[in-house]
Amino acid sequence: MKTFWKIVLGSLLGCLVAMLIATFILMGMLGSMASVSAKNPTPKTGSVLRIDKTMVFCERAVDDFTPMGLMNKGGGSKITILDAVRAIDAAATDPAIKFIYMNTDDLSISVSNAEELRAALTRFSASGKAIVAYAENFTPVTYYLASAADKVVMNTDGEAMLMGVSTQAVFLKDLLDKLGVEMQLIRHGKYKSAGEMYIKNAMSDENREQMQAMVDGLWNSIADEICTSREITREQLDGYISNLEIEKAQSMLDRKLVDTIYYADQMKAYMCSLADAQKFDKIGFVKLSDYAPGRLAQVSKTKAKEKVAVLYANGDIVVDGDEAKSIVGAKFAAEVAKVREDSTIKAVVFRVNSPGGSVEAAQFVRREIELLQKEKPVVASYGDYAASGGYWISAACDKIFCDNTTLTGSIGVFALIPNLGSAARKTLNVNVQSVNSHPHSDMIGGMRSLDSKEQAYLQNSIEGVYDDFLTIVSNGRNLTKEAVDEIAQGRVWCGCDAFGIGLADEKGGLTDAIAYAASLVNLEDYKLVECPAPKSTMERLMEMIGGASAKAVFAGRGNNTRWEEALSQFEQAYGFLRTTEQTTFWARMPFITEVK
Repeated sequence: MKTFWKIVLGSLLGCLVAMLIATFILMGMLGSMASVSAKNPTPKTGSVLRIDKTMVFCERAVDDFTPMGLMNKGGGSKITILDAVRAIDAAATDPAIKFIYMNTDDLSISVSNAEELRAALTRFSASGKAIVAYAENFTPVTYYLASAADKVVMNTDGEAMLMGVSTQAVFLKDLLDKLGVEMQLIRHGKYKSAGEMYIKNAMSDENREQMQAMVDGLWNSIADEICTSREITREQLDGYISNLEIEKAQSMLDRKLVDTIYYADQMKAYMCSLADAQKFDKIGFVKLSDYAPGRLAQVSKTKAKEKVAVLYANGDIVVDGDEAKSIVGAKFAAEVAKVREDSTIKAVVFRVNSPGGSVEAAQFVRREIELLQKEKPVVASYGDYAASGGYWISAACDKIFCDNTTLTGSIGVFALIPNLGSAARKTLNVNVQSVNSHPHSDMIGGMRSLDSKEQAYLQNSIEGVYDDFLTIVSNGRNLTKEAVDEIAQGRVWCGCDAFGIGLADEKGGLTDAIAYAASLVNLEDYKLVECPAPKSTMERLMEMIGGASAKAVFAGRGNNTRWEEALSQFEQAYGFLRTTEQTTFWARMPFITEVK
């Protein structure tokens, strides 16, 4: 009888959790319905398209499917870079749009997305319509965007901390030595520095070389476009930054980096004069994130059955994980198979935005892309990263489009085996001993150092995987393995450098890749579809309810709750070790760089 009541109570708890989730869903739906009249507005003649911090630019707009997200708390509206670029291009020929007003303060956008957005802004300006940019403060990326405007205005009291581009690396060896933790790195590629943070207390010469080249490449890409727009020389811009001459708004004006400086009230008055409005709040602003859905629906109307698909590979490449945040090998491969089997899809753009990850998972994806190419053309488009595993899965595409600021390459492999035995004895007073059927059964058990024979064994495996990587790139890029090896060795390259060494074919964003893919199959009128298709609200809801119910019932069953909690804590403590055991070989970038 006790067991019966425990099951009943557990089930009841699961139902209550489900009801609570459903309540939040309902609140979110009601909130959405209440605001629907404000969405997708039809702009009136003389409208001003607005870009500001209320929108977040991203690769894919994944809903925040949480109670707070559903109630739209604490975050801007998300817009994909594809929708943003297409909407700006459409606005250039929309008679209702008079000009673009862009406030770049606290704008949430990555540097490569900024590059694609800036290209669209440049096309908009070339159409004869104006762009006005304003900011209280500038960062390198937001100024890079603003510099595309016909008129750049800065707040009189603003600051512009333009100091170039910098990145940092953290090294943990000294800390791990204190704890008694030994990390054993097996790798191929002198630039493959992903594990160096665990085994060194300072940057290797090779790592510093590649990071310096990367930083210089990012800055060159940004600075050259700024100088072209502002009609100043690189020597001038670099001199201003090196001598710390840029700080306040007046210093920006004196060096022709902005056109004028205004207080906030003066800027509002200026905008009113441009928009023929009596008051600032009477200006016919329409946010880009609101304008895009309606406008794109208009320009995309077609009766064509043929499709061009954009296949998104976004995030780390993993064997198992959250499909909304990662490229889960076998599951993503199944999505690729669906695209291959869809006869209405005539060409595919493979949009890769990944620093890499598991070799095993990457191989699942690569194989399916190879099969897809036998059926229809596949063109790659790179976002912020298409490195290591991200390059592994896309190197064989028919053509690779890349941004100047994309980080790519990193053709190398590594394995990281921890030795936690000394740490367990030193810090926890726990001694772990193994009983083996063979001399090396506990080789990757994580509780002792590898001996020389074991190191050679793993090194041989790494060499084999590296050779496979070279072969994939060699065949895909029509290069000799020797030529690939010269630019490989784990080295990360900026997109601006990737063109000259054969890692990418053409500078261009996602829309450029789509246009090229359509041209390969002679399509002028086609539907654009995005894959994998986002899960419906009902599917996400059922997943949440199912997960919550299962956990609730489990917690109320049996008499071993404390033991289960102890096992759960043990599981978390050894989470990294379990990952290392399951996936020994990694094709991943050594660092993640964010330019702000």
